[in-house]
Amino acid sequence: MALTKITQVGGTGVYVPGTDIDTDRIIPARFMKCVTFDGLGEYAFYDVRKNPDGTDKPHPLNDDRFKGANILLSGANFGCGSSREHAPQALYRFGIRAVIAESFAEIFFGNCTTLGIPCAVATAQDIQVLAAEIERNPKLEITVDINAGRVYFEDQDFTVVLPDTARDALSSGQWDPIAELLENRAAVTRTLKSLELA
Repeated sequence: MALTKITQVGGTGVYVPGTDIDTDRIIPARFMKCVTFDGLGEYAFYDVRKNPDGTDKPHPLNDDRFKGANILLSGANFGCGSSREHAPQALYRFGIRAVIAESFAEIFFGNCTTLGIPCAVATAQDIQVLAAEIERNPKLEITVDINAGRVYFEDQDFTVVLPDTARDALSSGQWDPIAELLENRAAVTRTLKSLELA
């Protein structure tokens, strides 16, 4: 079964302000002792969302107004720090399906892309405009158009940038190399057999 072609992501947004938000903030290391990534969503941004007793701190991701938001906005160098794949996995399982930020750490960007999470780069000014609109109307419908390189909301829009390789992989449904390999298992087996005969 082919992967979904991701040409647009639509939904509502949540703004998590800050620069240099690292992967340890996105998913603290102590929650990485898992056999699978299932359940990681509840630990996304855990230390800035939760008190030691597990009760909620004031945080955009705890705000009922933004419950169910699937497009995350943030600042520069989002996803920096360690290369842990658990960070985008936690965001995905929290429900995030696209991230708009001023810039991204390279490995984080790649890990998001292989999960089908577009990471779109926008200017600080455009992010602030969209963040203000989300604050005004938390149910604001947002569309991230991958192929057009635009974000649309109400009667406004702005440019976002994705590298051609990421945009092409997402829009063609070739964003997960492991899934592609599994999908082409028969061809892999044929190639292996041909090498054994050589």
